[in-house]
Amino acid sequence: MAIEKKLWQSCLAIAIAVNYFISSSSALAAELEEIVRRGKLVVAVKDNLRPLGFYDERGNLQGLEIDIAKGLAQELLGSPDAIVFKPVANQERLQVALDGEVDLVIARVTTTPSRSRLVDFSNYYYLDGTGIVTQNPTVKQLSDLASSRIAVLKGSSTIAAVRFELPKAQLIGVESYQEALSLLETGGADAFAADNSVLAGWVQEYPQYRQLPVRLSGEALCVAIPKGLQYSSLRDRVNKAIAHWQQSGWLRERATYWGLL
Repeated sequence: MAIEKKLWQSCLAIAIAVNYFISSSSALAAELEEIVRRGKLVVAVKDNLRPLGFYDERGNLQGLEIDIAKGLAQELLGSPDAIVFKPVANQERLQVALDGEVDLVIARVTTTPSRSRLVDFSNYYYLDGTGIVTQNPTVKQLSDLASSRIAVLKGSSTIAAVRFELPKAQLIGVESYQEALSLLETGGADAFAADNSVLAGWVQEYPQYRQLPVRLSGEALCVAIPKGLQYSSLRDRVNKAIAHWQQSGWLRERATYWGLL
């Protein structure tokens, strides 16, 4: 009798576990279903970072990441206009996902171990990295800056990348891009090193500068997705779209259009 009772208890426990698993599995697509039911994809983006996300003369958001967001709206909801943009500052990019204010974050987010503990990441859509701009006509390649003065943002990962490639260069720390521009304009530095995606916008705004065809480090830009099994279907759909765009050449075409290649 004791054996039968234990057997019955074991079977009951298994049945409860199976029922829980089935219930949980059926809810895996719940967040994607909610997006479809709502009819709008809510995406955190940058609105002041040319050429990834910025306002044009008519006040419309545009850029590579805006194109990607609209492409995902097309993939998920059948229309590139089925989207709500939420412009965010750098320090709040992940928090809006954690707070459930947005479905996705496409706002120049790079993958790091600490961030991966908070959110999930898609496959990368653009490989960013440290680049260099200059208006010095004698600088044609990286080696021409071997002993030059190079402005870098204080505390940035750019410092290590430049130091590794150009150990004899004089690095000058600046607090902002505007300070770097002022330094270059007054002859206080020969070049400025920062992320290539940002520098692409720099030369579009200041055409007297040239962006050297170099990438001193690699940083993958990815879509940030809330962490959890309930978001797995959404993550899979995002990854499937990015893989398709990479294979078809659409991502490369858009990156080229926005001056990122």
